[in-house]
Amino acid sequence: MPRPFRFGVTLLTLDSGPAWREKCRRAEETGYDVLLVPDHLGRPSPFPALVAAAEATERPRVGTFVLNAGFWNPALLAREVATADALTGGRLELGLGTGYVKGEHDAAGLPFEAPGRRVDHLEHTIRELDRLLGDPGQLPKAVQRPRPPLMIGGNGPRMLRLAARHADIAAFTGARQAPGRPEGTLELLPAEQVAASVAAYAAHEAHAADRAEPAERNILVQQVLVTDDRRAAARELAAQGVGVDEDQALEVPTLLIGTPAQMAEQLREHRERHGFSYVTVLDRCLEAFAPVVGELKGS
Repeated sequence: MPRPFRFGVTLLTLDSGPAWREKCRRAEETGYDVLLVPDHLGRPSPFPALVAAAEATERPRVGTFVLNAGFWNPALLAREVATADALTGGRLELGLGTGYVKGEHDAAGLPFEAPGRRVDHLEHTIRELDRLLGDPGQLPKAVQRPRPPLMIGGNGPRMLRLAARHADIAAFTGARQAPGRPEGTLELLPAEQVAASVAAYAAHEAHAADRAEPAERNILVQQVLVTDDRRAAARELAAQGVGVDEDQALEVPTLLIGTPAQMAEQLREHRERHGFSYVTVLDRCLEAFAPVVGELKGS
């Protein structure tokens, strides 16, 4: 049996406290299961934003999507995680990644290591969090034991192996840095490359002997385009240089194009093919995606 769908929304902008809380309540009203905050300079600080989101709502879980491990000392991060989990009543999900924007590290006065070193630091961080959060004498204490659910996001070979060993949720971005464009500008990967990443991950997971059960699989949808003419919308989007052509735009799991019913069918197909049962959208798509959430909720 496939996993039931879960739906998350990544909240990117903070205009005011009241506006933030209202946006969180609106996401709850429309059926989203998880309220998420990224970890970028120029965006809201993750943990206080998530505590406020939890206080404004009753049902959704809250999570980081994903923390830039290079910003964090593991011991200090363990304190933040335990505090946020306690303040949200055990609703926290912890997403971790290596970080990919050098300019943010420069602005923070932090080194931006080579990719392998960044993965090393992420792996060290995961092991330290497991040790510290699982220690009965550690204060403050997280509500969830031995720690909040862990999401690991990334597509490289080492990241896929790391997720297969440690993640409760494996997140696939389906995007990469666009060559020759400003740092942090992403382009979409074609469907076959996403499928190759999923297949490589599944092979690693099958050989992870200490796993109790397979991880939940997440996909971040970059755009939700409501239209009665899928091909015309795909053609227009491809012309913007997003990394895929017209035909590819109709196939990639990182785009949803069509009527709500067509989008729901696309997500069922992606779950069947790739195992993506946890679907995340950006907050600019919160309302456009809400009818799809309603159609698939509980299925």
